[in-house]
Amino acid sequence: MNECIGVDVAKAHLDWVEGPHGEVERIPNTSAAVRRLIRKLRALDFDQIVLESTGGYERLLFEALVDAEMAVVRVNPKRVRDFGKGMGVLAKNDAIDAKLLALFGAKADPARRPQKGPRARELSDLASRRRQLVKTMTIEKNRLEHAKGWARKDILSLVAIFERRIKKIDGEIDRLIALDADQKADFDRLQTVPGVGPKVARALLMDLPELGRLDRRQISSLVGLAPYAKDSGQKFGSRRIEGGRSGPRTQLYLAAMIASRYNPVLKQMHDRLRAAGKPPKVAFIAVARRLLTILNAMIKNRTEWECAL
Repeated sequence: MNECIGVDVAKAHLDWVEGPHGEVERIPNTSAAVRRLIRKLRALDFDQIVLESTGGYERLLFEALVDAEMAVVRVNPKRVRDFGKGMGVLAKNDAIDAKLLALFGAKADPARRPQKGPRARELSDLASRRRQLVKTMTIEKNRLEHAKGWARKDILSLVAIFERRIKKIDGEIDRLIALDADQKADFDRLQTVPGVGPKVARALLMDLPELGRLDRRQISSLVGLAPYAKDSGQKFGSRRIEGGRSGPRTQLYLAAMIASRYNPVLKQMHDRLRAAGKPPKVAFIAVARRLLTILNAMIKNRTEWECAL
C-alpha cells in the first residue's frame, strides 16, 4: 500500500501529514507557505495528495499542486466522513481529518480526474459567475408576479441589466473557447446534435473536461445521471439518480426536454418510455443519460451527429 499525503484545509491554515500515522504539521493557507510545502513534498515518496473540497479554501493549494505537476485529488467531504465512520473514527479535529484523508487515499484510491490549466480555470470562473447571475435574475423574475407600479419597473430594469451581463459573459466564454482549436471544434461538434445549443455545449466543455475520456457508465455516474438500485431482500425499490455535477446535469436535462420534441432519435425513445407508463421526469432523465452517452462518443471519436432515420 502506497502512502498518501492528507491535507485538511481551513480558511486560515492547512494541516498536512504523510500517511495516517505521520506527524501532522500546520502551515498558513498562503501562497508563500504553499510554495514551501511543495518544495518539501518533492522530497517525499508518496502515491498522491488527498484534500477535500471546502468551498474554495482549497483552491490555492490545489491549483499550485496541479501547476507543479504533482499527483493530487480533490474528494467529496461526505465520502471521507462516511469512510471514517466505517473505520470507527468518530472524533473530529483538524489533525484527525488530515490523517483520515491520508488513510482514505490509500484505502479507497480515489480516481484522479483531468486537471484544468489556467485558461480552463478562467472558463470555470466565468461559468460560475454566469450561474450566479442566472440564479439571481430568476429570483427577480419570480417577484414580477406580484409586483406593481414602480417596483415592477425596477425589477424589469434590473433583469435587463442581468441579461446584458450574462450576454457579455457568454461572449467572453466563446472568445476563450475559440483560442483552443480542439475545444472550438468540440464546441461546434456538440451543437450538431438537435436539442444541444450553445448553453449546453459551454456547460459541458467548462464543467465536464472528462467528456470523451470516460466510458458511458463512468461519464453517466460522474454527471449524476446513472440510476442506482435500492433493493434489499424481497424489497425492490425504485432506481434513482444521486450525486454528480449539478451544472452539466441541469443543462443536459433541459436539452433532453427539447430533444424529446425535435430530435427524431431521442423523441422516439421518449415516446416509447411514456407509452410504457414512465413518468415524464423519469423519461427525461433517461433521454438526458442517452444524450450524454451520444455526446461522449462524439467527442471521443471526433464525429458529428448522424441521425439514422
